[in-house]
Amino acid sequence: MTRSFDPDCRSCPRLVAFLDAVKEKNPDYHCRPVAPFGDKAARFLIVGLAPGMHGANRTGRPFTGDHAGLLLYETLHAYGFSNRAEAIAIDDGLELIDCRITNAVKCLPPDNKPVGAEINSCNNYLANELNLMPENSVLLALGGIAHRAVIRAMSLRQTDFPFGHAAEHEIGPGIRLLDSYHCSRYNTNTRRLTDEMFRSVFARAKELLAEAAS
Repeated sequence: MTRSFDPDCRSCPRLVAFLDAVKEKNPDYHCRPVAPFGDKAARFLIVGLAPGMHGANRTGRPFTGDHAGLLLYETLHAYGFSNRAEAIAIDDGLELIDCRITNAVKCLPPDNKPVGAEINSCNNYLANELNLMPENSVLLALGGIAHRAVIRAMSLRQTDFPFGHAAEHEIGPGIRLLDSYHCSRYNTNTRRLTDEMFRSVFARAKELLAEAAS
C-alpha cells in the first residue's frame, strides 16, 4: 500500500535521533522530511538520494542551497524545466516547468548514507509519487540508490534493470527511466560526472518527452 508524503513522519529511529541532534545545533534548519517540489502533474520526475545537510535539510526544498543543486538547477533552466538557474531559498521565486523533484529518502541521513531499512520505509512514499505520474512520463534517477528505489517502487526485479550513467529503461507502459551519476560535489570534483555528461541526459529526457507528446 502506498502512502502520501507525511511532513511529520518519524518512522526511522536513527534518522529521527539525527535530525533532532542537528536541529538542536541549528534551530533555524528545516530538519524534517523534505516534501517533493514541483507540479504533481509534471511528466518529468527527478529522483535524488536524500536531503543534504546544508541544502534541503536547511531550506526545506530539494537540492536548494548546496553544491549538488548548482549543476542541477543550472541544467534544468538550460533545458526549459525551470524559470531560474539558481536555487537559494524556498522563497526565491524558483518554479519548475513540467518537472518535479523528490528524493528516495525524505530525511537527512548521517554522512548522507541511508541504510536499507530507511530506504525501504520511504519507498511507499516514492511509489505513491510514481503512481500519480501521467502517461508518457520520464523519470531521472540520480545515482544507484535512487535508481534501485524506483525499481523497487515499481515492483520490478533489480537484475532486469541495471544502473548505469545514461542508461535507459522502459519500466512501465509509456514510462521511461533514465539514469545519471548523482550531481554531488564528489562526483563533479572528481570529474566522474561532467557538465557535458549531465546535460546529455537532460537533452535525452527532453527528446523523450517531445516524442511522447507528438
